[in-house]
Amino acid sequence: MTSLQVLADAACEAGAVPGAVALLSRRGQVEVACAGVRTVDGEPMTRDTVFRIASLTKPITAAAVMVLVERGRLRLDDPVNGLLPELADPSVLRSVDSPVDDAGNLEPAKRAITLRDLLTFQAGHGVPEKFDAPIVKVLFEQLAEGPPRPQQHPDTPEWMGRLARVPLLHQPGEGWTYNIGSEILGVLLARAADAPLAEVLAETVLDPTEMADTGFWAERTDRLASYYRRGETGLELVDPPAGQWARPPPFPSGGGGLLCTVDDWHAFARMLLSGGKHRGRRVLAERSVAAMMTSHVDGGPQHLFLDGQGWGFGGSVDIRLNSRWNVLGRYGWVGGTGTAGYVIPSSDTVVIWMGQVELSGPEDFVAMSEVLAYAAEST
Repeated sequence: MTSLQVLADAACEAGAVPGAVALLSRRGQVEVACAGVRTVDGEPMTRDTVFRIASLTKPITAAAVMVLVERGRLRLDDPVNGLLPELADPSVLRSVDSPVDDAGNLEPAKRAITLRDLLTFQAGHGVPEKFDAPIVKVLFEQLAEGPPRPQQHPDTPEWMGRLARVPLLHQPGEGWTYNIGSEILGVLLARAADAPLAEVLAETVLDPTEMADTGFWAERTDRLASYYRRGETGLELVDPPAGQWARPPPFPSGGGGLLCTVDDWHAFARMLLSGGKHRGRRVLAERSVAAMMTSHVDGGPQHLFLDGQGWGFGGSVDIRLNSRWNVLGRYGWVGGTGTAGYVIPSSDTVVIWMGQVELSGPEDFVAMSEVLAYAAEST
């Protein structure tokens, strides 16, 4: 008989991951499975293990943005130039297939970038579908795109200065590119609130939702899982517990920098499913939750990161049933460190997978996809 525990155990026994924690909740009934170990040859995985959640940070950042929108500190359709002067006069690539330093391949932006553009990944910053495009090398070298390495990231002033020199991949509002919009939102939040991003996230989302184990670094690392990559000869250690998340980062990443536990992310997901409330306390307005969980890109972005999905604020929204795990209206995302988190409003369901192996190839998605399919098929 299939169960969450059977799936988690099978993933570890097959060598897909050293360990994992999975959670499935529906209408108040919560099922949690812990399997394997936090570190190869180390302590057993437990429910309170802390993981590097990578892009599962994005919905949390988007929620914090919406809190400031509700307070009138930000407006969705206002230009962001005032708080982000580095983005005031961007150049735009005429073709992503042409050299970035070719002046003939650049044109001025037709309009200013808005907050809505950043939230929907339509501002022009980000990773294109063509990984062999010349701009990709620039993004990886200049803006530290790729798997998160917090201590190797330029600090915020340096990163924003570099960003100002990188052209947009498309005109604002006329395309969809991945990730950098959330990084910019992190900087915008800090400037709008005149406080460090960690404090802004805590005040707007983490504290109201009682996400006590979520943050950009771990002062205590005894519950932090190790992080691996699959190499030619097996798993390679990328980051141990006392590694890059053991001290504050120079650039708090709104796109992928947070640590979290399965129960913390579940609390955040339940808040969304409860229309913005946690234990009866209002965290977000219902209209803000609805905006986050609505696809804002007509027909869904045509991009390798998405399959049957459109894009909301901070996460994908399923708009087509073209896989075992798609459910219309499902909202959430995956993290490149081996994590996934989704809410399914139609069945009041949350499904979370916390793994520790970098998603660098199809084999790394198998265990996660089985758990996502299990949640979809049991709705």
